[in-house]
Amino acid sequence: MDIEAIISDLTLEEKASLTTGSAFWYTQPIEGKVPAIMMTDGPHGLRKQEGEADMLGINVSVPATCFPSGATVCNSWDTDLIFRIGEALGEECQNHDVQVLLGPGVNMKRSPLCGRNFEYFSEDPYLSSHMAAGHINGVQSKGVGACIKHFAVNNQETCRYSLNAIADERTLREIYLASFEEAIRTARPWMVMTAYNKVNGDYCSEHPHLLEDILRKEWGYDGVVVSDWGAANDPVRGVEAGFDLRMPGPVPCADEAIVEAVQNGALSQEKLDACVRRVLTLVKKGIEHRRSPEAVHSSGEMFAEHHALALKAAAESAVLLKNTDNILPLQNGQRLAVIGGFAKNTRYQGGGSSNVNATKSLNLLEALAEAGVNDTFARGFRNKVDVVDEDYVQEALDACCDAEVILLNLGLPFRVESEGFDRKDMTLPHNQIDLLNRLSTLGKPIIVLLSLGAPVEAPWADKAAAILAMYTGGQAVAEATVRLLYGEANPCGKLAETWPCKLEDNPSALNYPQKDTAVYEEGVYIGYRYYEKKKLPVQYPFGYGLSYTNFRYDGLQLERAEVTDRETVSLSLNVTNAGAVAGREIVQLYVRPVSPSVSRPVKELKGFRKTRLLQPGETETVRFALDGRSFAYYNTSISDWFVESGRYDLLVGASSADIRQSATLFVTGTKQIKPVYTAESRIGDLLADPKAAQLIGMIAGGQMGGMDNSQATQNSGFPDEDAEDAAMDSGALGQDMPLGKLVNFSGGRLSFDKLNMLLGMLNQ
Repeated sequence: MDIEAIISDLTLEEKASLTTGSAFWYTQPIEGKVPAIMMTDGPHGLRKQEGEADMLGINVSVPATCFPSGATVCNSWDTDLIFRIGEALGEECQNHDVQVLLGPGVNMKRSPLCGRNFEYFSEDPYLSSHMAAGHINGVQSKGVGACIKHFAVNNQETCRYSLNAIADERTLREIYLASFEEAIRTARPWMVMTAYNKVNGDYCSEHPHLLEDILRKEWGYDGVVVSDWGAANDPVRGVEAGFDLRMPGPVPCADEAIVEAVQNGALSQEKLDACVRRVLTLVKKGIEHRRSPEAVHSSGEMFAEHHALALKAAAESAVLLKNTDNILPLQNGQRLAVIGGFAKNTRYQGGGSSNVNATKSLNLLEALAEAGVNDTFARGFRNKVDVVDEDYVQEALDACCDAEVILLNLGLPFRVESEGFDRKDMTLPHNQIDLLNRLSTLGKPIIVLLSLGAPVEAPWADKAAAILAMYTGGQAVAEATVRLLYGEANPCGKLAETWPCKLEDNPSALNYPQKDTAVYEEGVYIGYRYYEKKKLPVQYPFGYGLSYTNFRYDGLQLERAEVTDRETVSLSLNVTNAGAVAGREIVQLYVRPVSPSVSRPVKELKGFRKTRLLQPGETETVRFALDGRSFAYYNTSISDWFVESGRYDLLVGASSADIRQSATLFVTGTKQIKPVYTAESRIGDLLADPKAAQLIGMIAGGQMGGMDNSQATQNSGFPDEDAEDAAMDSGALGQDMPLGKLVNFSGGRLSFDKLNMLLGMLNQ
């Protein structure tokens, strides 16, 4: 495809038609000039529908490997693993002639209630963006495009089509856009999908600040911006803002509006051509990377390999939350009672557009039988309705009579957690908790297995001897569960999100979800950033997870004690398996500003490493590198990232609440912020600036009376230290008082003209 030749040959009407799809999943072809390519859903598995297309996974799709969902695999903290999953997804796309896979989803977990949290990675943008980059690189290594979504600030399902999300610029940059930024800059996805909602008043698909200023100009993105299905609105405003492709299609009236706008001068031909050029570049990539039929794997061989990978991913992503007296792993021969319908009807994925028609899926009972484990089973509770059924409860109690250990399968059924709606609360269904309480009276150890896509309140945790969170672990989750229960695999996952003690502790609890306008009043304080700042206890902290072994951290070495924000500094430490069985550790690096002048989180994740499988007594040296961005916050006065000179603690630990090693680094910021003072500037802010402080001192010391312009010029250096001291000591000058108010207290010595004259000198 010669793109420039095609553009020159297209009619205006043909150009406009390329800005919409031709069908539910296809771009618009133009006979003899432009072929079509196919996109389809699938952050964690291909969802190519054979028959009538739909958005919510209702109609049957082709068999495909269902990998652990985003929330699950992010608990692995393993960028190599998610790269391999991406590779497998790309191979299955090639097998089915799909050119773009719609994923990954990287929206932040503002609230545990978001119905789509099972699909999103984390509450932390650093972790989310690095896992997303691994996913994208894996998919695109196979010649298939990835589509990062949903850009941006899409954090609830309630009224998602029209909600106006209100967030200040610092919050956007440090949290909600940061989750996209690293992945887009480094992995270069073929497509970026816009969200349905508005951000600060503009729909995402026609948002010049998001699309043109940030995505295109600042981040240098030159790929296609596509709408979520049905998310595009005004076609002319969209093209003007840097938006390219409306899906699904066709939408003739949108094409007609673009043609009319170009003809009457409301939309420039150059803008439309830029949009068409990006769409054609996407189509060209898709066509050129198509594999020949001979190069495609046989489905049987490929699916067997991918199922093995899904099994590994599920085991690596499981999080052991509790293990009293090392009851896990189980011993062979222990008599088990398996309770709960999830053991028979495994919930291994989320609900909605990411539903995958799995190639293979054993339930827990089948997986236990394959492993030669004998057990008794009872349903225990109803899943479709939250009512206590005494017959079900009695059946469960009877099944436990001869058991030594109870495996209780709890979790969130599809009816309370899915795309399209948000959860009403953070609790497990009442009938599940009631059953746990009844079983606990038997005095037998209970191991709780959790199938869910997001945190739940766990005041019941003291009734369980062990808790193993499998999340939505994909088609091999039951097999992975058995491997973990019996020690064939060692749990090494850690939480990519905080589990608060109760919903009311969450920073968005008072205003989530909203139906028209959602004001992000908590700012940058989401997840662990909030709980730590408020010193709130949590059920399980960010980065937490137990193992069947334990690890010792020592020997932290910092390359040097001082750097500038233009330099990179490295640090290393030794991690030793100090236990009796082989295992992997996830090592986390947090940065804590010691004395920041602006409100900042207590600490923030700025690095993580997952060790190789360490045998007992084996040590690995883990290395990190930090650059200027690791210490920066977004300063709205300069519209840029800013590093404040000062000391920063480097904290290395096993979770956000379990810091094992630390060092302190002095960082010098090279970017200077020249303040602009006005009559509205607060006196406290001026006192922090030596030159401005002397101005306040002159006012407080009565030196302003007869000063004319020439005298002010002679005194422009403000040399009088006594005057500065007078300003600092004066009880009459409130730190929060605007400078202009001093005119009222000067007894006529300070006029507005003289105040403006001196402000002009300060702002030179």
